[in-house]
Amino acid sequence: MTYEPTQDDPFRGEAQPSSLPVDGDTPDLATAATVTPDAEPVFEARAIAAPPAAPRAPRYLVRPSIAIIMALVAGGIGGIVDHAFLNPGSTGAALTQLAQETVNRPAGSVAALAARLTPSVVNITVSSPMGQATGSGFVIRSDGYILTNHHVVAGVGGTPTITVDFANGTSVPGHVVGSNSAYDLAVVKVDRTGLPAVTLGNSNSVVVGDPVIAIGSPLGLQGTVTSGIVSALNRPVTAGDSSGGAAMSYINAIQTDAAINPGNSGGPLIDANGAVIGVNSAIASLGSGFGGESGSIGLGFAIPVNQAKRIAEEIITSGKSQVPVMGVSIDMQFQGPGARIAAVKAGMGADKAGLKAGDIVTAINGSPVSDATALIVSIRSHAPGDVVKVTLKGGRTAAVTLGADTTTN
Repeated sequence: MTYEPTQDDPFRGEAQPSSLPVDGDTPDLATAATVTPDAEPVFEARAIAAPPAAPRAPRYLVRPSIAIIMALVAGGIGGIVDHAFLNPGSTGAALTQLAQETVNRPAGSVAALAARLTPSVVNITVSSPMGQATGSGFVIRSDGYILTNHHVVAGVGGTPTITVDFANGTSVPGHVVGSNSAYDLAVVKVDRTGLPAVTLGNSNSVVVGDPVIAIGSPLGLQGTVTSGIVSALNRPVTAGDSSGGAAMSYINAIQTDAAINPGNSGGPLIDANGAVIGVNSAIASLGSGFGGESGSIGLGFAIPVNQAKRIAEEIITSGKSQVPVMGVSIDMQFQGPGARIAAVKAGMGADKAGLKAGDIVTAINGSPVSDATALIVSIRSHAPGDVVKVTLKGGRTAAVTLGADTTTN
């Protein structure tokens, strides 16, 4: 299909581009996000350990069809990119600045949005005796609060030190205020005031086909800007170690064809008005490529900003954040369609609503549930205290009030 921009298109003229126990370490599947209406395949992520000397971001396998690799997009530095390209004071950066100063761009163009938003986007370097990695982040409050991915700040293990690099060439130390592995989100604080904060948009208003741009540090190349469109909504994506070695993140993702690569993790996905609508977090790609991670094939995934906003506000306020839960455990071996309840926790929302072990959930608020992962993702798109309509096999429905699980990592 050929893309035909309209006269008022802000990007016109730019390139278009076995059952689980009730308690313990298993996720409460009463904890989820929104499901694709047509029972899209779920992207399942599996972390692959990296050698301590040169850790890489985890990589992920997608089912059920061809072998595609899902990867969190934090990038290991590992000497991949020449320092001159990373130095904000390099000749290339100076020429770019000169071009921006001497050429006027239409308001709302990719160039204008990039010029406005790039000062709010940072490069994050995480170092420990076990290795070093880079990712991205963006300023959400002028008094030094930065939003990024959990896997960016937790990716190298040990007790890391964090350095935050700004677009103007300055670097300052940072520390983690709190993080939530269930949502793959973290807040970093730097001792700075007067920072240019982004505007957070409304991810519920996004539609397929909306133009977007991504800004971040792919492969350590700070300030990289790519553009594209929203390719799909409500993609159920899992990130983490499905073998149980690490906590799993369940993302009700915005899919985009804007180029996302290792190092883009934690950077913003921005709409045509310059508002952040998502946090870039994962990619799907074919085969292996540069630095052991394959490049973008136009399948990038971002955490919707409405979810990220709630988690960030809770972390800033208390250092902790809440995950919504139904109060059930799910049979992860059940092949569907639907998600089968393995056990119900006494006194919680599902129990009060009359749900029983063996019930099969087929929809949440009218959106089909294809399997256990889709149920988790669907619930996590809500907040504790929300009431969701649960449809069970056979047509019975129940109103379940979501409880809360408080987590710090």
